Amino acid sequence: MDICFSQNEARVLGCLLEKEVTTPDQYPLTLNALTTACNQKSNRDPVMSLDEATVLDTVEALKAKRIIQEVTAGFGSRVAKYQHRFCNTEFSTLQFTKPEKAALCVMLLRGPQSPGEIRTRTNRLCDLADVKEAEAVLNGLAEHSKGPYVVKLPKESGKRDFRYMHLFSGEVDLEALAEQAAVPVVGSSSPTSERVAKLEEEVATMKQEIAELKELLESLTS
Repeated sequence: MDICFSQNEARVLGCLLEKEVTTPDQYPLTLNALTTACNQKSNRDPVMSLDEATVLDTVEALKAKRIIQEVTAGFGSRVAKYQHRFCNTEFSTLQFTKPEKAALCVMLLRGPQSPGEIRTRTNRLCDLADVKEAEAVLNGLAEHSKGPYVVKLPKESGKRDFRYMHLFSGEVDLEALAEQAAVPVVGSSSPTSERVAKLEEEVATMKQEIAELKELLESLTS
């Protein structure tokens, strides 16, 4: 695949894909809004602390790759806003279904994901009935006629599910990961800790939804 995003580029693109769906009234995003989105503490892994200059440099790099375009906020406005042209636009040859686009968005924002994680973390981007449907979406991206766009990773020691990783940041060394996965993990997570982690993730998602609703309310009343 010709595309190879850096970590910052993947984060910026993932944010644009996400906000296009979750906060359409605020999309395209200003540089300030895009920086805030990149540095969110929920639904991001790793959590970053990028300044506007770094985000702007990343935007310029993506503009050079024709992945992002700049648009004006309105007639007579000097405020620049940014929107992606990565997929599902007249400018891109990449065309994904809504669940495929949502799954790729989450992987760009969070790295490798299991089907269960994809099903939970795409709840604001699309509707997936169950884990089997999420797995079917991921396998479809892995076996896509114009892809592959994702790869199935070796199962980690102590983990129940396989994870998938997008291939827009280069090839994945599956042999090295398989060797690493074969090493036993001391103190692997228990079912109880997994349930706690899931609850924490759901709480974080709810907090982010509340924060975005507050932003939208402030924009409407300003």
